[in-house]
Amino acid sequence: MYVLTIVSQEHPYPFAKGTSLLEILQDHGLMIESPCGGKGTCGKCKVAIIHGAVNPPTDEEVNHLTDEELLQGIRLSCAVTPSGDLTVKLLDDAHHKHAILTDGYMPGFDMDPLISKQVFDLILPTLENNLSYQALIEDLLGSPLPANDPSLLGRLPEIFKADQVTGIYGGDDLIGLEPGDTRGQLYGLAVDIGTTTVVLSLIDLTTGRELGSETAINPQKDHGLDVLSRIDFARRKARGLPLLQRAIVDCLNQLTQAVCHHYHVSTEHIYEITVAANATMMHLLLGVDPTSMGRAPFATVFSKQQDLPASTIGLALSPFARVYCLPGVSSYIGADIVAGVMVSQLKETHDNVLFIDIGTNCEMVLSKAGGLSSCSCAAGPALEGMNISCGMRASEGAIEGVKISDNAIHLTVIGGTAPTGICGSGILETISEISKVGLIAKTGRIKKKKDLESDERLKGLAQFVTDTDGKRKIIMDSTAKQEGKRKIPMDSTAKQITITQGDIRQVQLAKGAILSGVYALLELMALTMDDLDEVIIAGQFGTHLSVDSLIGVGILSGELRDKIRYIGNASKTGALMCLLSGQTRQTMEKTAKGIRYFELSTKDGYERLFTRCLTFSQISK
Repeated sequence: MYVLTIVSQEHPYPFAKGTSLLEILQDHGLMIESPCGGKGTCGKCKVAIIHGAVNPPTDEEVNHLTDEELLQGIRLSCAVTPSGDLTVKLLDDAHHKHAILTDGYMPGFDMDPLISKQVFDLILPTLENNLSYQALIEDLLGSPLPANDPSLLGRLPEIFKADQVTGIYGGDDLIGLEPGDTRGQLYGLAVDIGTTTVVLSLIDLTTGRELGSETAINPQKDHGLDVLSRIDFARRKARGLPLLQRAIVDCLNQLTQAVCHHYHVSTEHIYEITVAANATMMHLLLGVDPTSMGRAPFATVFSKQQDLPASTIGLALSPFARVYCLPGVSSYIGADIVAGVMVSQLKETHDNVLFIDIGTNCEMVLSKAGGLSSCSCAAGPALEGMNISCGMRASEGAIEGVKISDNAIHLTVIGGTAPTGICGSGILETISEISKVGLIAKTGRIKKKKDLESDERLKGLAQFVTDTDGKRKIIMDSTAKQEGKRKIPMDSTAKQITITQGDIRQVQLAKGAILSGVYALLELMALTMDDLDEVIIAGQFGTHLSVDSLIGVGILSGELRDKIRYIGNASKTGALMCLLSGQTRQTMEKTAKGIRYFELSTKDGYERLFTRCLTFSQISK
């Protein structure tokens, strides 16, 4: 047995011989980002080896790390197997604040929460009535206590110390009792669990008012960036499933504690939590094995709504609290998308409306006068800044906006600092801009420096193209003035941000997947781009994308420019509506059953369509 020591931490961590450094860190709950789930393909799980014997750098490390990084002892933790005691320094920038979307468009609906309270004056036992606490309570309520919850009996001695008792109801059913009059303390939580981010909002169930929200990066990211890598982690890692479940439950408990502390609310007065999430995240939350969704025919264990005690999955709320999981459709069209359909009112429209949630996976639903069909395509993590050589999430130091004019590259950086990477919206704007000015061909190939220099129109931009060791890159200039922000200083120690040919290829694959999905869904519903009356963009990532970027890269066709509408975090909004309205739940459950799912891989000629959608130019069907 050996010992791992982390710089700046006093506690040593034991580990067995033959265990990878990434596994050691994960086994001890030391979170380090590993988007590929430890396969060595993403190059993100970097650590600095300070002292100790380890294996030589692998081919994957040589590919992902620079010579300077290797000389500094920086390695990929998934590729390092210690052969003795080890001291490392963690390099993950977990302290950065991430820009997470919490708000969105809210349609009108009738408020009718299922959770309610009613107060009763207690009648105490006497020598004359000779009745038990249970009998007195049941006479008072006019109904028996739930037979399947003996814990209520254990609360009766405390209740009968008061003059009044408050009954807590879920619909018409009694779910709990509290001593005294607690009608003024009635709260719930609306939650969106995304693959990348988590949003939790505290709601006053009496007034319907949203008091506030807390957000976090989904801690499961350290075991895989996308759903397939997390499914694989749950399958191959011993105790992988409970590890993933514990990570998200702990996250929800921490967010709940934070928002309740801020608004002076006791967690014991939270009686319901409604959750919208994709199918994989929902399975992991409930501790249900998601392996069946990782292979054909990609079947879910469950897709319909779930309603269960919050305590069964470890949520620290009222002992009577319930968890309501919104309904989904299939393994790729989850409750988050059904929530978006509800918020967008696609079932009620008489128009042709395309709903798109753009993220690691891109899900879309097409409403043809209320008839709903859906599909999903693997946009990949490139659009969220991952699988990009200088990619990062939308946090301080990330390039989020790019404009090229007057032979200069102008950057907008989150936090107004020197750039340390580029996030999803930034990479998309970059590709849009370099395509527009002609730095890349329609195929996505970066043009040679000498060809740019010989072109009178483009020679001023040749300075941004470099060819090192046969790898052509575009250098992002970090000296430009930002609108409304201070000028970014030129810093010799600042990280050079570049766009590689591989980065462009990642965006091409995402763009081809999304656009081909749109065309395939239109064909299924016998519609064309011209027939669309509206395109609704939802989701954490989609809301940060400008219309110019979406059209400039070709994710959406140019004729849709004036038909695009953004609705924000529709997943959380749908969860909030379900928290406040029993009627909304019923409508959503019915709507989910009526959404047709179309598997793109079964479409004749889909491969040809996908290939045509890869080029950075408008295609005609």
